[in-house]
Amino acid sequence: MKQLAAGTAALVLKACSAALLVAAAAQAQELRLRLLHTTDVHVHLAPYDYYQDKPSSEYGLALTATLIKAARKEQPNTLLFDNGDLLQGNPLGDYVARARPLATGAQQPAHREPFQHPAHRVMQALGYDAANIGNHEFNYGLPFLRNALAGAGIPYVNANIVLDDGSERGGANAFTPWLMLERRFTDEAGATQTLKVGVIGFVPPQVMQWDRQNLLGKVKARDIVETAREFVPRIKAAGADLIVAIPHSGFERGETVFFAENTVARLAETPGIDAILFGHSHGEFPGRFFATHPKVDLARGTINGIPAVMPGRWGDHLGVIDLTLQKSGTGSAARWTVKDARAALRPVYDREKRQALVQPDEQVMKLIAPEHEATLATMRAEVARTTAPIHSYFAQVADDPSVQVVSDAQIAYARRALQGTPHEKLPLLSAAAPFKTGGRQGWSAYTDIPAGPIALRNVADLYVYPNTVKVLKLSGAQVREWLEMAAGAFNRIDPAGPPEQNLLNTAFPSFNFDTLDGLSYRIDVTQAARYDRSGKLVAPDARRIVELRHDGKPVLDAAEFAVVTNNYRATGGGNFPGLDGSQVVLDAPDENREALLQYLQAKKTLDPTADGNWRVLPVPGVKLRFLSGAAAAALLPNYPQIKWVRDNGDGSALFELAP
Repeated sequence: MKQLAAGTAALVLKACSAALLVAAAAQAQELRLRLLHTTDVHVHLAPYDYYQDKPSSEYGLALTATLIKAARKEQPNTLLFDNGDLLQGNPLGDYVARARPLATGAQQPAHREPFQHPAHRVMQALGYDAANIGNHEFNYGLPFLRNALAGAGIPYVNANIVLDDGSERGGANAFTPWLMLERRFTDEAGATQTLKVGVIGFVPPQVMQWDRQNLLGKVKARDIVETAREFVPRIKAAGADLIVAIPHSGFERGETVFFAENTVARLAETPGIDAILFGHSHGEFPGRFFATHPKVDLARGTINGIPAVMPGRWGDHLGVIDLTLQKSGTGSAARWTVKDARAALRPVYDREKRQALVQPDEQVMKLIAPEHEATLATMRAEVARTTAPIHSYFAQVADDPSVQVVSDAQIAYARRALQGTPHEKLPLLSAAAPFKTGGRQGWSAYTDIPAGPIALRNVADLYVYPNTVKVLKLSGAQVREWLEMAAGAFNRIDPAGPPEQNLLNTAFPSFNFDTLDGLSYRIDVTQAARYDRSGKLVAPDARRIVELRHDGKPVLDAAEFAVVTNNYRATGGGNFPGLDGSQVVLDAPDENREALLQYLQAKKTLDPTADGNWRVLPVPGVKLRFLSGAAAAALLPNYPQIKWVRDNGDGSALFELAP
């Protein structure tokens, strides 16, 4: 009996040991991997507002770096990526690209050899694994971009920009389309596992419009999803255990079209993609803004079941995707699959409490110190003086001094440039839009220049982008449609609807809200928007632009005008009807900011007043409400047509446009 009992015990022990070995083997096949993601940094390396010349706790890669290091301590199995729009976007970026920003007639020199951009210096120190090319990377031209990438010290990908070989689809890829990262990670049992991660990047095809002058005849763009369907199977066939897509593209709602700018929803339906790190539209996913988008699980941070993250802009968030991978099969047949996935955002700033959540990383601050200090010294140089404040708090609802001064400068530049040409006798108009209008940029993101000195930093604040001056010849009918497209900035107000209605269409970018100086007009917001954001005519009987006049007389369809604008708008940026580059009669080499600088230097003292050439018509019985920065309250004495309603407690306030 004792021998039988001992034998039984041995069998039980053996069975238990086998079970433990099986359990351990199963555990050994599970691996946790963390993907970290930044996007749309726009050269905000330091937590500093160069336009207001003061530190900020709300953004900056030096703050994100603190989150990156903390996230790595929590999970050592990490990969770190950036999604582009890194090299352009603030005065430090201009300083690096031109060495002397806003210099007279400044044109981007063709760097003859690679150099290391301070943004890449930081990224290399932080150990970024790969990066994607954003649309703004093309703003300074291909020679600058290629040399910056050559000296980056980290690999870059882009799959949908190809060389222009004269064919309809273009030729070979202009950049490395995808790469394979082979990394050794520790699984849940403590064993070392080799993981092959395929990485592919995309940029909006619209770069061919937005940077036409830099790209035409050199490269072509392909559709993002079409390109993904071509390359993802190749990456899988090359042995990728995991495929990470990095589209510099936003999350569209509903059906999208071929060659679309925002394609993340369709990309999430592309077989083979395991995670999506996206950006471009400066949004925050997962976030409540996307709660009603189809196929979204906000709690898990997935789109169509695929983990995805979009961490805002300027380094104000770190995107985190935590993956649990499971390995099945043995030998060459072994495969890793995603067992579980969750995406989340980590902010650097608490907007509700209005307090910093992290401190700047000292290593990053030391790495960028030379360029940061040089930018400060350059931007503090005085160029003129202003007798009154110049701000953009109300630029979306009323004629505004910050837009007016840009328009005046453009007209002065174009008038000189058109002298002696066949077009100098044409009535001259100027198109300008507000760039800094809070909202998703943050409720402190406004132009706010006090009375007194105007420094070079203020010039860059008034005109943020490195656009160049263009003059178009247009008919009265084309001018009217231009304004109708811009009037999409407003919601349709129902006269028989609620007594309080939101005036501003928050989905409409403020940089597309062009106003045309040289004309007078009114905007009837009880009418439907004539065009949608893509420039499609959706309400052919609607007319928001009324009382359109030049020199007090109604504008006739056959009238002719010269309109000064920028290269972005002139070549189709913003999808304005009829604007495709064919109407350009003056292709100036100078930046709009340079035109503004020349104007201010010539004026010496500026009296910033808007001429009131346009206004929104009141709607009887309806209060037209809109949001702006709470700091705008101090300026209300100068705006009798605007009333304070309440402070929202998050840096914004509710205002009302009075009749």
